[in-house]
Amino acid sequence: MSIVVTGATGQLGRLVIDALLATVPAASVAAVVRSKEKAADLAERGIELRIADYDRPESLAGAFAAGDRILLISGSEVGRRVPQHRAVIDAAEAAGVAQLAYTGILGGDGADFVLAAEHKETERLILASGLPHTFLRNGWYSENYTAQLAAVLAHGAVVASAGEGRVASAPRADYAAAAAAVLTGPIEEHLSTAYELSGDDAWSFAEYAAEVAARSGREVTHRNVPAATHLEILIGAGVPQGFAEILVDVDRAVEQGALALRTGDLARLIGRPTTPIAASIEEALTTS
Repeated sequence: MSIVVTGATGQLGRLVIDALLATVPAASVAAVVRSKEKAADLAERGIELRIADYDRPESLAGAFAAGDRILLISGSEVGRRVPQHRAVIDAAEAAGVAQLAYTGILGGDGADFVLAAEHKETERLILASGLPHTFLRNGWYSENYTAQLAAVLAHGAVVASAGEGRVASAPRADYAAAAAAVLTGPIEEHLSTAYELSGDDAWSFAEYAAEVAARSGREVTHRNVPAATHLEILIGAGVPQGFAEILVDVDRAVEQGALALRTGDLARLIGRPTTPIAASIEEALTTS
């Protein structure tokens, strides 16, 4: 039996591997990756590589074994994720795995925004499969915002169309620690469970701008704009229209409170308070 992480060379996947290796031996961890070369550093750490591709279902035939505990990290290609996830689910079902944990989206079936659709369909596929499962419904990553700090500082503004909406974000490392806890803890405690994972505190974009200003020593304001204007700004900045529309729709969801949900599940799983946005801003400013 192994703990198997799919998408292990992605940003979240590597952090999950780090969190796992803090508590279990490398010999008990396997990584499903598309490229052996890209995952060479994982192999050097003693992790078994299982080469497979979400887009080639036949390649997943040997990716899992009976009794494995699997983390299906959602694919990054919006619009292609349902068939990709279906291929993993089918392979896990055929192998007879002991647990399939899936990184979905905060709110689960009640999440009413475009980006949630593929996650909701994936959860339905997992339920229909009858697999022993755990849903890790991840809220927003703080890095979704702190990764844009260079542009924010260059323009002196945080531009959004979310009004006074709030975001209960946490950094990827917190979500990775939660996934590791679910994959290494007593399995009976986590099966048939949906965890709504988010930060302990929810912040507004005005508060975010003020925090960036305070920590950078630069003038940064919050500029709330209509959705149509926000879309034009994103497209003008080079964001593909389809993805820009998704981002604007996310802000609509934020305004309606969809990403402010706080249950305390994330803090309980990781055994500590979640990392506040101020700390994430400070880290991003220090490392940029």
